[in-house]
Amino acid sequence: MGGMPLNDMPWWRWRSNVRSALHMLSDPVFHEETWLAGGEGYGDVTDAVYRLVEDTWLDSWSAEKYVGTIFRDSQEAALVDLAVLRVLRILHQVGPDAPVTAYLEHHAWPEAVRAAREAHVRLATADGDEPDAPPRSLEVLRILTRAV
Repeated sequence: MGGMPLNDMPWWRWRSNVRSALHMLSDPVFHEETWLAGGEGYGDVTDAVYRLVEDTWLDSWSAEKYVGTIFRDSQEAALVDLAVLRVLRILHQVGPDAPVTAYLEHHAWPEAVRAAREAHVRLATADGDEPDAPPRSLEVLRILTRAV
């Protein structure tokens, strides 16, 4: 999010949270080196899912509703919708308090990761960021979303 034009989208703070969640959910190396290893400063899988849907209500409404405010176009919205549906399906099956291994070992996890990756790459690229950079910590996200 270093290259992201912070005032480019009207609801850029929400976009930042969605991007952060998609980034973490889409990175298998991050899953192993941070979530499985118990790394601090990034939250867990459930935190990422809540960051993805919390302020946006993407668990109840289509991302299409936010084209022009959070998402640039219908393609971004469609990719985000797919990622949200796949991740939420797993969350509902394993439960919000499940250990990270329950998510990572779920039979549908690779598809959820793939959907999150497609959405992450699209949003990061549109914002001028490098999609393959490691995810930023939640503290960095807080700092970025306070900046104007």
